[in-house]
Amino acid sequence: MALREILTYPFPILKKAAEPVKEFGEELEQLVADMAETMYDAPGVGLAAPQIGIPLQLCVIDIMPKDQERELIVLANPKIIEGEGKEIDEEGCLSVLDYSANVPRFTKIKVEAQDIKGNPLNFEAEGFFARVIQHELDHLDGTLFIDRISSLKRTLYKKKVKKMLRAEKEEGEK
Repeated sequence: MALREILTYPFPILKKAAEPVKEFGEELEQLVADMAETMYDAPGVGLAAPQIGIPLQLCVIDIMPKDQERELIVLANPKIIEGEGKEIDEEGCLSVLDYSANVPRFTKIKVEAQDIKGNPLNFEAEGFFARVIQHELDHLDGTLFIDRISSLKRTLYKKKVKKMLRAEKEEGEK
């Protein structure tokens, strides 16, 4: 296992749709192990492969509280086939630094995916679990949660990031 760098906005791969996972095996299992270690270290409750620079439709999720046993869920080629209800709640993201915002999501979803071995998965998710899945699947489509907020809030965030990047650049030149 190895910690991977989590890419942050405005890194270009975060805005591109990921390719389907076609090969299941040892290499994919190693990638999932790295993703899990990276997610837990961050710490986060979900991580999509594009967030570490891998353009694959793959994500790992674990919403269990830190004081309870881990329950890692691996989703390859996931799709939401049905959604119902709507709830607006606060979200943050490991790839969107120093920002959170209220984002509308389905309250209940039906998901089709494959597990780490390529076996089909079909399940329903509700509440926070459904929200996390929707957030991670957005990453696989090249969408960040800031793409789901008002253009004014998004513009203010982009200005903040440009200012942070400029300050880092100036600091690096000293």
